Amino acid sequence: MEIIARKYFISGLVQGVGFRFFTQRSAARHQVLGYVKNLEDGRVEAYAEGQENAVKDFYEDLLTGPTYSKVEEIEEIVFEPKGSYSTFLIER
Repeated sequence: MEIIARKYFISGLVQGVGFRFFTQRSAARHQVLGYVKNLEDGRVEAYAEGQENAVKDFYEDLLTGPTYSKVEEIEEIVFEPKGSYSTFLIER
């Protein structure tokens, strides 16, 4: 199975609603590595590496978000996998 990497910029009501913790739990469930962090402009950035089907399932979770979030848009950028992550971190 091919390892892929994607960076996502999630817009909407995604800060102050547990989005980063939700994303970290989703990454663990799908065995995806990388990070998630809040951006100053109100968006959330997530970087994910993993098997293609796992990253796609992770993306589907991002579309839904946690209970009190409202995801309006996700920008997706394709990256070459770096292999430099051993876990999925919440960055500050």
